[in-house]
Amino acid sequence: MMIMCKQVQPPVMQIPTGGMDFPVLRCRPQKEKVVVVMGATGTGKSRLSIDIAARFTAEIINSDKMQVYEGLDVVTNKITDAECGGVPHHLLGIVDPELDFTAANFASTASLAMKSIVGRGKLPIIAGGSNSFIEALVDDENHEFRSRYDVCFLWVDVAMLVLHGFVSDRVDRMVAAGMVEEVGNMYHPNADYSKGIRRAIGVPEFDSYFRAQFSSSAGEKTRAELLEAAINETKTNTIKLARRQLEKIHRLKTVKGWKIHRLDATRVFQKKGRDADEAWAELVAGPAAVIVNEFLYSFDHSRSFPATAEMGAAMATAIH
Repeated sequence: MMIMCKQVQPPVMQIPTGGMDFPVLRCRPQKEKVVVVMGATGTGKSRLSIDIAARFTAEIINSDKMQVYEGLDVVTNKITDAECGGVPHHLLGIVDPELDFTAANFASTASLAMKSIVGRGKLPIIAGGSNSFIEALVDDENHEFRSRYDVCFLWVDVAMLVLHGFVSDRVDRMVAAGMVEEVGNMYHPNADYSKGIRRAIGVPEFDSYFRAQFSSSAGEKTRAELLEAAINETKTNTIKLARRQLEKIHRLKTVKGWKIHRLDATRVFQKKGRDADEAWAELVAGPAAVIVNEFLYSFDHSRSFPATAEMGAAMATAIH
């Protein structure tokens, strides 16, 4: 069932009678609002975007350059229908896997999606790890985005050493979920790994394994060794990707001067089960909701959403 959360409406301005100079009340046309959720792979961007969408009436635009392609759902870690919680998602699994979908393609397609979402009175949330896509959209040559939208950047961050362990475990879970079979179904000995969905981490790494798998000369031991090597290479390349993503976020923050709100989820990843969920609410979802609420309705703090006492300190830290 689709989650529909009623947005808070701004108060009606009361204009006092008397000798007020009415031109003073003139305001610039208000820009539309957009939230962008950033972070390295595996940090919980999708989870946070859905948490925000559940509190504010919103729809999500995927900005992961591999998840825009149709197919390889396990390899690309596409969010499932169940995980979406009824929140509409755009640019997810819509592109022919053999084609190239560029940053410019994303900027134009995402712009159309944003206009559609805003036109239906909802908040666009852009979520994904491809910072080059986000940068192409936000800092376009014609400054169309900046002239039309105000943007709130949220960055879910996890200490790299902690993230390393999670990424390794996640690849193992992907293998158990059928990743190898999924890649094998689209394997071709003359495949071009420089275009389309075949650029995804977890595809080219298995080329040697599948060549041996379909070769009568390769023994079982050789195939097993090649499989293990492919899995380990997938883990290594995923960690390298996370580091590159982190470097780009730092560049956007320090060099380009983007105002990015950092949410430290490290403690979440150090816990399990209910303790992890409670840490997520306290350290990530709660503070993010406060930031977004202030971004949307900063002129009237009295209409902010109710917060639990346990979240107070973490929320205050996140805002300031």
